[in-house]
Amino acid sequence: MTNSVYHINKGINKLIEFKGLKAQYIWYLGGGLVALLVLFAIIYISGVHIFICLALIVSLTTALFMQVYKLSRTYGEYGLMKKVAKKGIPKVIKTYSMVRLQKQLLHEKSA
Repeated sequence: MTNSVYHINKGINKLIEFKGLKAQYIWYLGGGLVALLVLFAIIYISGVHIFICLALIVSLTTALFMQVYKLSRTYGEYGLMKKVAKKGIPKVIKTYSMVRLQKQLLHEKSA
């Protein structure tokens, strides 16, 4: 039996990458696997046939891996956080007094 060595960190100030997963996606995958383990235990204890449990958990695990790897490839290290933060930015700023808005903007610049 051979020993496996996994390299996680690639250097100082570089992103953590493990088998293609970047940064926070490693944690998303780990949390998803723990949730699926708990789901399997609940379904099995409730009396569902073992083959149905396994088929369900295997299909959900495959979907989890595919989705997390897709997010990692699509958004990279900070892209998903940027996408979520972008939703919090207002689309339109309504003002009923142009003079008041100009004063506020000038006050913010000087501060």
